[in-house]
Amino acid sequence: MPNRKPASTYELAGRQVNRMGYGAMQLAGPGVFGPPRDRAAAVAVLREALALGVDHIDTSDFYGPHVTNQIIREALHPYAPNLTIVTKVGAVRDDKGAWLAALEPGDIERAVHDNLRNLGLETLDVVNLRIMGDVHKPSEGPVEKQVQALAALRERGLMRHVGMSNATAAQIAAAQRIVPIVCVQNHYNLVHRDDDALIDALATQGIAYVPFFPLGGFTPIQSSALSSLSGRLGVTPMALALAWLLRRSPNILLIPGTSSVAHLRENVAAAQLELADDVLAELDAIGR
Repeated sequence: MPNRKPASTYELAGRQVNRMGYGAMQLAGPGVFGPPRDRAAAVAVLREALALGVDHIDTSDFYGPHVTNQIIREALHPYAPNLTIVTKVGAVRDDKGAWLAALEPGDIERAVHDNLRNLGLETLDVVNLRIMGDVHKPSEGPVEKQVQALAALRERGLMRHVGMSNATAAQIAAAQRIVPIVCVQNHYNLVHRDDDALIDALATQGIAYVPFFPLGGFTPIQSSALSSLSGRLGVTPMALALAWLLRRSPNILLIPGTSSVAHLRENVAAAQLELADDVLAELDAIGR
């Protein structure tokens, strides 16, 4: 059967970026809280990511908090001119590591300044508004106040672009009436496909869609089916799931995270994996 190889780049924040990026969340300590066990290894992962061609890094100053952005700065500053760093605001951590909503305009401005300071930047490439109504999935609710706060900070030159995270289609449309939205970051993978229609709608607008939890939410049966297929093909289940996402829609950008150089190399290699039509059909069936 014919193979399908997707385009390797897509526009994000006015640049063509490689569709296989890197998510920095796992660089912090356990539970995305506190320092990593091996800071030198975290620095090495970031440097290897750029050596492998990654030019899109996703982060937030509430990872750690502060720790992940400080490691990014240590590893990569001064930044390559083609590197796009996307961060997010809308939450803080308490002293036990719990995730708390922080969505008042003052919270958002403080978070933007935290990201600027710890990344060592004067202007952020993209800031995503992380909506915290239901931390596990998008839920309806007003977002205008928060988006207006980001738009005002953008007018002041503190960021170039605005995105949304954990957002519904209605919230994205509401945000677009205030400021251009360049990306949406939601939970989506082979079996968690609530955003199918949203992905297609964003693609028609040229807006990037960035899925998180690329292997989250699988049942044992689904995991078994994916493992069986990956075994036949001689690749890892994660590589297969990532390759499927790249073929799902050209506007999908991936940000798999890892604190391991070896795992990073496997993830990046998944972008080169070609899937025959019958394999794609089998993967789609797992999702159904």
